[in-house]
Amino acid sequence: MAKKKPEGYLSARESRRISRENRKVTNALEKQRKRKNVPEAEYLTEMKDPNNAVEFDNLHSYFFTDVGTVKAVDGVTFEVPIGKTVGVVGESGCGKSVTSLSLMQLLQRPQGQVVEGAIRLNLGDKAYDIAKTPQEQMQHLRGNYISMIFQEPMTSLNPVFRIGAQINEVIQLHDGGGKTREEIKARTIELLEMVGIANSEGVYKMFPHELSGGMRQRVMIAMALACNPKVIIADEPTTALDVTIQAQVLDLLRNLKDKINSSIMFITHDLGVIAEMADYVVVMYAGRIVEKGTAEEIFAHPAHPYTIGLMASKPVVGKQVDKLYSIPGKVPNPVNMPDYCYFKDRCEMCVAGCEGDYPCEVSLSPTHKVSCYRYYDKKEGE
Repeated sequence: MAKKKPEGYLSARESRRISRENRKVTNALEKQRKRKNVPEAEYLTEMKDPNNAVEFDNLHSYFFTDVGTVKAVDGVTFEVPIGKTVGVVGESGCGKSVTSLSLMQLLQRPQGQVVEGAIRLNLGDKAYDIAKTPQEQMQHLRGNYISMIFQEPMTSLNPVFRIGAQINEVIQLHDGGGKTREEIKARTIELLEMVGIANSEGVYKMFPHELSGGMRQRVMIAMALACNPKVIIADEPTTALDVTIQAQVLDLLRNLKDKINSSIMFITHDLGVIAEMADYVVVMYAGRIVEKGTAEEIFAHPAHPYTIGLMASKPVVGKQVDKLYSIPGKVPNPVNMPDYCYFKDRCEMCVAGCEGDYPCEVSLSPTHKVSCYRYYDKKEGE
C-alpha cells in the first residue's frame, strides 16, 4: 500500500517544475528592470492627488520560491499625504515591510518582484511610478527623496567602518556636489547633534559595536535624514530599544518631520506608538489592507474583527485580567491563500455571506474604509 504523502509535501519533480516556471517569470521581469537609457516618459506618471507624497495603487509584490508563489503584498492601495505620518500595523508576516521595500526597490531579487500595480512618488514638479523606474534612476531617488530607517541598526551599519565614514558616504553620494571634505564632515557632525548625540565628535570616530542600541538607532536616523528626504520609512525603529529611549526616538522623529516637512510611513506592531505618532492608520492582514482611516477613527471605532482583536490583545494600565486576549487560529499559508475572506477561519464575528468571495472595501466615512461582510448593508445604493 502506497504511503500517504504529508500535507504540504512537494516531490523533487514538482519543485523543479515550479522553479522552471518561476525562472521564466523572474527572467522576464529582471530583463525589463535592467534596461539602460530608458526614456523618462516610460515611468513618468500623474499623482491622483497632488497633496500626497506617495500613492500605493493595487500593489502586488510576490516572492517566487521553489514551493510556489508567495503573495506577500496582494493588492494594497493607500496614500501617504505630504507632511503627515501614516502608521502601518499588523502581525508579523502580513506584508508591512515588503510594502516599504517595494517603494525603495530593495526587494530581494530576482525572487522578490513587484508584478502589478503602481507606486506613485511625488517629486514636486513631476511624479515617478517606482514600479517602472529603472535601477539607475532609483540611485538618485533613494536618500534624496525617500529614505529608510531599518529595523535592526546593527545589521544595517557596516561593522568595519567608523560611524563618520558611513554618514559621510551618504552625503557624498547623494548631496555632495561641490562640497569639500571639511563641509561634509561638518554636516555629519551637525546631523549627529540633531539626533541628540551629545558627544558627536567622539561618536564620529567610533565603530558601530562601541555604541549602545539607542545610539546606533540615532545614527541610523541621522543617516536617513542626511539629505532631507520627502518620505521617511521607519520600519519598527523602536523595537530593540527600552521605553525611555523609545520615547526620545519618537519625539526626535516627530520634531524632525516638522523641521524638514517630510512624510513618515511608520511600520510597527505597537498600537501605543501608532496612537501617539500617526495621523492615519492602515491595518494589514495576510498581504491585504483590512481597514484604514484616521488614527481617531481606528482607535475610537475599530470596525474589522481583526482590528478589534488587535485592540483587545493590548494590555491596559490599571485593568486586571487573568489572561491576555489573543486572536485564535493562525494566518493562512501564503502560498495557497483561500478564495474567501482571509480572516474568516479566525473570526469570532462571522455573519451570513462570509463564505462568499473576498469582501470588497466599504466606506464607513470619507476617510474610514473596511473590507468586511458585516458592513455590506451600509454600502451606498444598496
